[in-house]
Amino acid sequence: MKFYSNLCIYLLLIVLVSCATQKEKKTMTPAMQEKEIYDQSQERIKSGNYSLAITSLELLEKRFPFGKYAEQAQAELIYVYYENGLYESTVIAAERFISLHPRHPNTDYAYFMKGLAKFSKEKELLSSVPILGELTFKRDLTSAKESFDELTDFISRFPESSYVGDAKRRMVFLRNLIAKQEIGIAEFYIERKAYIAAVSRADYIISNLPNSPVVRKALEIKVQAYNLMGKKDLEKQAADVLIKFNEASAKEETNS
Repeated sequence: MKFYSNLCIYLLLIVLVSCATQKEKKTMTPAMQEKEIYDQSQERIKSGNYSLAITSLELLEKRFPFGKYAEQAQAELIYVYYENGLYESTVIAAERFISLHPRHPNTDYAYFMKGLAKFSKEKELLSSVPILGELTFKRDLTSAKESFDELTDFISRFPESSYVGDAKRRMVFLRNLIAKQEIGIAEFYIERKAYIAAVSRADYIISNLPNSPVVRKALEIKVQAYNLMGKKDLEKQAADVLIKFNEASAKEETNS
């Protein structure tokens, strides 16, 4: 008899606690619900569970598009998409943030992340190539060029941003990668006796990628192409530029 009495008391307590919990949920204000979802997203970000963090932040945006945490959620979605390897979504989220908040203090971050997402996409594609040195002119570097342009735009807009140093380091990698491909294309044109096209590719490197390590090679290709075309005046001009370049490089190495 005592057992049944205790069981009834236990069940009654469960019912009372359940009712109290339901009542508490029903009395939660929208602001409390918004904060609860936001706090949940932060816990998931801290634990590195970016997939669930995306779920929380997307839910927060959907339910409270004009709420207290709306702007922060939009900015953090850029980050969690990137960390989850969703680079296309990262770019879309960054562009959306820029469009909605062009004067926001974190707009520089959105611009930087656009370039970074495309950079990471390129690195991901490169990981499928066993040896970077074996890349040929046939390799599609669209993402690399887009990333380079995005990071260039970012630096021109926000020269004082804390992300500039990181952007410049990545641009060096991209610049050298693009220049290497352009040289490969120029050499291919030389082999195919398409000399004007070879000169055009060499000029692209000299004009757009002047600090790349293949500028000397680009100048040499111009000299070679003009020689093979029998254009002695242009060959001499190109050779003079090559000589000056070599002299300047030697002087720079001596001073350093």
